[in-house]
Amino acid sequence: MLQPYIPVLMLLVFAAANAVLILGISAIFSNYRPTAVKSAPYESGMPVLGDARERFSVKFYLVAMLFIIFDIETVYMIPWAVAFRQLPEISGVLLLEMLTFVGILGVGYVYIWKRGALQWD
Repeated sequence: MLQPYIPVLMLLVFAAANAVLILGISAIFSNYRPTAVKSAPYESGMPVLGDARERFSVKFYLVAMLFIIFDIETVYMIPWAVAFRQLPEISGVLLLEMLTFVGILGVGYVYIWKRGALQWD
């Protein structure tokens, strides 16, 4: 009854043993010797200027949210382009639908531009 699951169990045991073996061998033969300089945080060769938990400007989060909103546009447009090429009998409807979508995004873009959301002052 459990015989079909034996290969799966063997695979799980092999994967776990392989992970432990690889980590153990790398720990034994590693030439990494931690020093204060190696353990210091590094970013672009610049010395650390403050705490990692300092507050960011609200504009940073606003730009990040706007990026996500306008990035979703691409996720919508790629399947639309495939359907547009494969369904020539309703291409007029599909084109009107995409023009409406891009128009709504354009209105949103103009709105955030006029409100100054893209200004980093």
